[in-house]
Amino acid sequence: MNKYKKITLDGLIYQNPTFMLVLGTCPTLGLISSAFSSMGMGLTVLVILTLSNVIISLLRKLIPDSVRIPCYIVIIATLVTFARMFLDKFLPDLYESLGGFLALIVVNCIILGRAEAFANKHTVAESAVDGIANGLGFTVALTVMGIICEFFGKGSLFGYEIMTFKIGMLAKPAGAFLVYGICIAVFVYIIDGFERMRRVKANKLARENLLKEAA
Repeated sequence: MNKYKKITLDGLIYQNPTFMLVLGTCPTLGLISSAFSSMGMGLTVLVILTLSNVIISLLRKLIPDSVRIPCYIVIIATLVTFARMFLDKFLPDLYESLGGFLALIVVNCIILGRAEAFANKHTVAESAVDGIANGLGFTVALTVMGIICEFFGKGSLFGYEIMTFKIGMLAKPAGAFLVYGICIAVFVYIIDGFERMRRVKANKLARENLLKEAA
């Protein structure tokens, strides 16, 4: 398998930071009551994760091992500061909706984790792909859960009222936790199903090849 394809599939599916590794749960549970906030946080993390991966990969041979974590935090904090300034200036509504969770990106487990586990060991191109894939995986997961919570919990979608029927609990932290758990279970079930189908096909192909060789 092409290495970039593997990196992409790992970030989006097999090592999805939200559904498979269960990272970044603080912003996930705090923001998925709104589809707008969820998508905004996801896209912000995507940009910061990609840029931090690229920068750390570029500097990986210059950063001493003894201070690599503090260096990563300085790089990420700088990017977060620029992101906050940009959102405050051009997207004030999103800036307000993200609140304190925006500053917490500095210590987000996904970003620090990819810096330590991937970016400081791989090339710039590979690190960029890894950042985009994991960022998209996080964004899609948050947005899907945000749509579910807002639609059923508030009867709206991206702030626009859709229906009057509401399940108020789903717009609260307890409801967000419930939706999160259900989404993880469904995601893992689907992935396991595809993996079983893949193994069955592989075994069938192997048996057919053996029969051909025997003939």
